[in-house]
Amino acid sequence: MAGTLSTSVPGASAAGQRDDQARIQRDADAITALGVTGVQVRLVTPGGRNLTATSGIADLKTRRPVPRNGYFRIASVTKTFVATVILQLAGDGKLSLDDTVERWLPGVVSGNGNDGRAITIRQLLQHTSGIHDDYPDYTSAENFYQHRYDTYTPEQTVARAMRHRPDFRPGKDWSYSNTGYVLLGLIIQRVTGHPWHKEVRDRIVRPLGLDHTFLPGTSPKLPQPHAKTYQRFRPGEPLVDVTEQASLVSNGEAGLVSTTADLNRFFRALLGGRLLPPTQMAQMKQTIPVGKKFEPLMPGARDGLGVFSRPLSCGGRYWGHEGGDSGWISAVGVTADGRRSVTVSLSGVLAESADHVLRVEQAESKLVDDALCTTPKADSGASTS
Repeated sequence: MAGTLSTSVPGASAAGQRDDQARIQRDADAITALGVTGVQVRLVTPGGRNLTATSGIADLKTRRPVPRNGYFRIASVTKTFVATVILQLAGDGKLSLDDTVERWLPGVVSGNGNDGRAITIRQLLQHTSGIHDDYPDYTSAENFYQHRYDTYTPEQTVARAMRHRPDFRPGKDWSYSNTGYVLLGLIIQRVTGHPWHKEVRDRIVRPLGLDHTFLPGTSPKLPQPHAKTYQRFRPGEPLVDVTEQASLVSNGEAGLVSTTADLNRFFRALLGGRLLPPTQMAQMKQTIPVGKKFEPLMPGARDGLGVFSRPLSCGGRYWGHEGGDSGWISAVGVTADGRRSVTVSLSGVLAESADHVLRVEQAESKLVDDALCTTPKADSGASTS
């Protein structure tokens, strides 16, 4: 199904507008050509222009189009919100990034060689804790239907990880860890007396007016409008509608629902210096290389504290985060000054093989790169709401 374009651009350069729209539409269509059922993209330029593109369909039965600003589960993009709260607490003097996990969660990280006395908050933020992930996931259509309403407490998630020996000594390697961010959510609650999502709401969502960003809790439904998402658990099997489900784990490592407009606003505010003091912003941007297993999915990526830095084909680097959850993939990229940003949401990522996932990731990365690499002419234009 052909995609659709939309823009709010009074006074903008017509040539720049057409170039931007053509790029994001072309790249969105390239993603659906790989079998992804739906794509929505929102690009915001320094002049304040909002350009959107959609491709594919939102529902395989009705064939309705993908909404321009539909809700979706942002999965691990949630981690940037959690990291921002932790760094705000550090800026407030409520904690230090060099505090140990044991300092705030005594006895929680222990057993089988795990030692909370040797792991710092900074290492949790930067995926260098060595804590092994034992993360629940759906393995088949039957397993999905049986367990799609299951939820796990943060304590249960951490306990699963503690059944394993660490992957490496703290600070000696890098490995993406969802459990590390579950622990950060628990630390936020211990420091503030409030669940992590309430601190996210009060410190980020409400001040920025992110009216479409929230934690659904145990509700398996998404608000309207939204695209449906699908998954094929084994090659050759029918597609399964996996839209309605309670997030298995939503304790700081994932869980938020949002829109492309809200995510652009959040990341622009963050990189624009509106959410963190300069010292904490500098700490967030101190990066290290990602692990070898992660590198093929995000070539050249470096990990900061809750954000990734990646090279731009036109020179320089951009900041952002990605997330994936049962047929969804989302990604946000923003230039270093926070003035140009793009958010993309993919629904119905079939994930039939590792090679297929890699090709989808490459197409998504190209979209982000093309959206952020542009000529000065394309950035001219009047501010819009």
